[in-house]
Amino acid sequence: MRMRSTRHIDRFAGGRSIEDSVSPSPSTAKGTRPATLLLEAAMKLPLVVSLPHGTAVILTHPNPLRGKPNQDSVVVLPVTADDALLAVADGMGGTRGGGRASGALVTHLADRVPADAVDTRVRTAILNGIECVNEFLIENVPDAGTTLAAVEIHQEIIRPYHIGDSAILVVGQRGKLKMRTVAHSPVGLAVEAGLLSEEEALYSSQRNLILNAVGFPEMRIELGAPLPLARNDTMLLASDGLTDNVRLDEIIALIRKGPLDQAVGNLATLALERMMKQLVGHPSKPDDLTIIGYRRTD
Repeated sequence: MRMRSTRHIDRFAGGRSIEDSVSPSPSTAKGTRPATLLLEAAMKLPLVVSLPHGTAVILTHPNPLRGKPNQDSVVVLPVTADDALLAVADGMGGTRGGGRASGALVTHLADRVPADAVDTRVRTAILNGIECVNEFLIENVPDAGTTLAAVEIHQEIIRPYHIGDSAILVVGQRGKLKMRTVAHSPVGLAVEAGLLSEEEALYSSQRNLILNAVGFPEMRIELGAPLPLARNDTMLLASDGLTDNVRLDEIIALIRKGPLDQAVGNLATLALERMMKQLVGHPSKPDDLTIIGYRRTD
């Protein structure tokens, strides 16, 4: 680990509150492209962000019943004229430890990936950034950790990076599920193996136990294969506040077509409504909620 990187993470590991606002990353001052960075945010409306070859829409909201800061963190980052990075981190841990962990991760990625990508591949910069924050959290915030759902975009090609149970999926305009990450959890692995149905998994008492996170000594990064996005495909990154409250078929139906900002807003509304009121036949697990939607524009 480079000492310069460690000092940088430490500057942002204490948490900060941003209400309905966007913070530029420290990279902006160095002349690189600005990042959209959201820490402890509570957004009422989706935020649309233009990227080199597409458009991202973000919405993040704290647990509507807890009355505490949002422990999810977000970064949407143009890296070069052809590359971008999207990331959702869902913090875990008591008090504000989870928010510190997720905030440190996305802030470090926002600052270091553009700088490191000048001298190395974007993929290497992302992997080095995750490893650096993992070491920092183990040494300095041992009671907390964070999941990560991140996607590197190069022109029309995406590559997922996955740690924990935050989700990444790609859906075609006609509703075909083209890619979906498997949660690093006992329940996620049981569904993948056919031992549990999707419906059984939604109500499992072990659904929120995870086997992998940034901040774990045994942390592993699941790096997916490159996948080309068709012009009308929709990519979604989300914390488990979405996937614990909205079924997969409902997510697909809402995001596969129509204006992306409306689709993200409708997904968030549905998830928050279920968190606030238990309805017969539907899951209800109050939690922080974060969604990033992305579509190509060329």
